[in-house]
Amino acid sequence: MPDASDRRDSSQDAEAALGVAAVARRLGVATGTLRTWDRRYGLGPSGHQAGARRRYTARDVARLDLMQRLMLEGVTPAEAARVAARSDGAGSPLDVHAEPEPARAAPSGRRGDRGGGGRVVPLRESSPAARGLARAAMSLDGDACTAMLVASIRRRGVIPTWNEVLLPVLAGIGDRWRSTGSGVEVEHLLSECAEVALRSGTKTHQSPQGARPVVLAALEPEGHRLPVVALSAALAERAVSVRMLGVRLPLRALADAVVRTGPVAVFLWSHGANGPVELPPVDRLGAVRPRPALVLGGPGWESEQWRRDLTWVADLDEAVRTLVALTGSGPGVSEIPAR
Repeated sequence: MPDASDRRDSSQDAEAALGVAAVARRLGVATGTLRTWDRRYGLGPSGHQAGARRRYTARDVARLDLMQRLMLEGVTPAEAARVAARSDGAGSPLDVHAEPEPARAAPSGRRGDRGGGGRVVPLRESSPAARGLARAAMSLDGDACTAMLVASIRRRGVIPTWNEVLLPVLAGIGDRWRSTGSGVEVEHLLSECAEVALRSGTKTHQSPQGARPVVLAALEPEGHRLPVVALSAALAERAVSVRMLGVRLPLRALADAVVRTGPVAVFLWSHGANGPVELPPVDRLGAVRPRPALVLGGPGWESEQWRRDLTWVADLDEAVRTLVALTGSGPGVSEIPAR
């Protein structure tokens, strides 16, 4: 017969039981990610019965939170799940390196290969979070990549996640492609996951009503959109009103958007890989008063004349600082605490 403490624990677990959608919101992951973790690693509702709705207890959620935190620090998803499953449900980390997983035979018969064929991304002076993200990316584990980035954005903020976690891995994948000619699929998957994670953060921030927005765009033929998405997320994090128009935007469409929104600034991104971009004269940005400031970002704007006559920003930090100053509202980069 259960004693009083057992009955109390059971009562608390029942009261704290949450559905899949509620747990996904709490952890900042997709509901499909939770189902994958349950199916792949056995970290699902502990009392779930076939045919019944999935309900997570407080202990179940604590184990999932521990798994997510371990993954963020660079532990592989399988090892993080093993540690989380052995935890007491209080979220306290155990010895991650105890009882290491045995090497599994690869299809070729070689031992020690990880998912992804044993290939690694060359990372220079990277953080544990970046190394964990690189392992997940090389395994083409999109759920894990998205979960790591969402957790990092929630904890650290957009800019630290961009600079310390995502950029080192993207740079390493690029280095690997230049040296081996392979890995394009890894870059595409990670870019898609990064965009999902960055967009998920913008939904939780409200910009002031009536504030003049900042328009973000990349003119045709520019096709690199991830830096613009990152800037949009970082500005939203600072309660700056943003209109993100995407890439390959015709100049006429940009001018129409400026007239319709009356922005305080227009930010134009150019990577330059798809060919030269025509820099529009400021007077072609629409007949609005006061005229918006024009800010350029990215290596595609190579002309020293452009950089001398207009505002050019070198990186995400400087872009956020410049645009926040132009809006006259919201905290600066240094005032956003790491999470």
